[in-house]
Amino acid sequence: MGASLSGLTENGSANGGPGLGDIPESCVACVFLHLTPPEICNLARLNRAFRGAASSDAVWEAKLPANYQQLLDLLPEDRYQGLCKKDIFALLSRSVPFDDANKVVWLDRVTGRICMSISAKAMTITGIEDRRYWNWLPTEESRFHVVAYLQQIWWFEVDGVVRFPFPPDIYTLSFRIHLGRFSKRLGRRVCNFEHTHGWHIKPVRFEFSTSDGQHAMSEFCLDDAVQDDVNGNHKRGYWIEYKVGEFIVSGSDLETEVRFSMKQIDCTHSKGGLCVDSVSIIPSNLKGHRRKGVLK
Repeated sequence: MGASLSGLTENGSANGGPGLGDIPESCVACVFLHLTPPEICNLARLNRAFRGAASSDAVWEAKLPANYQQLLDLLPEDRYQGLCKKDIFALLSRSVPFDDANKVVWLDRVTGRICMSISAKAMTITGIEDRRYWNWLPTEESRFHVVAYLQQIWWFEVDGVVRFPFPPDIYTLSFRIHLGRFSKRLGRRVCNFEHTHGWHIKPVRFEFSTSDGQHAMSEFCLDDAVQDDVNGNHKRGYWIEYKVGEFIVSGSDLETEVRFSMKQIDCTHSKGGLCVDSVSIIPSNLKGHRRKGVLK
């Protein structure tokens, strides 16, 4: 069996039997409906029939979310006018900015499911206008190229909201934050913890609520109270995604509003030395989603 299959080519096998090139393009397209976009692109290199099926609008229409036109509406019309469905999928799998480019949405390249990231620039941050407390740091470590850095404050609160027609799915909302101020020196990444303090005393509360009444809350101490003399404090100097919780979207007719926050408002102590990058909203069981650095 293995030998006969390996002998199949576009022009038939050595004994004149059928080859891959004899499979009707419509049959190949039916098979592609059950494959992922990367698998389709890899198989498209086999022969003409596979290439034709891999360019079929019917195949790629099935890979796009039902509301993909609403994503396209976030872009200038000349960016997508006249594109085939395959090219539309490729376009939407890159970041699509909206709300003054402080929010981005994109399609996962494997599943075609919608993901979102929201910059700290789109959030309301207590004291952000006072440079004694907060500064905006340019960086290539954020998809938004800037993060909010807290030097010191007594009342810490970050709030945000997003309204979007999320397709039916189960989504996880997480905050991406970093203890310490990072920079590059002589081409190497270095972290300064001069202002990092107060995060081990009381936990930070993370919350979100949705327009249909769903709510989640979690609490984390952002700094370890006891440090490891060998490895140091493992929460310092790394980007960590703190999972707030999950919410379910069951219908796609209306926009879902999600309000989220992180706060530590115990004014008995000051806190500082923290970078706030973004909030992510990503399908909960998304295959290939990087779990390293995610606290549940």
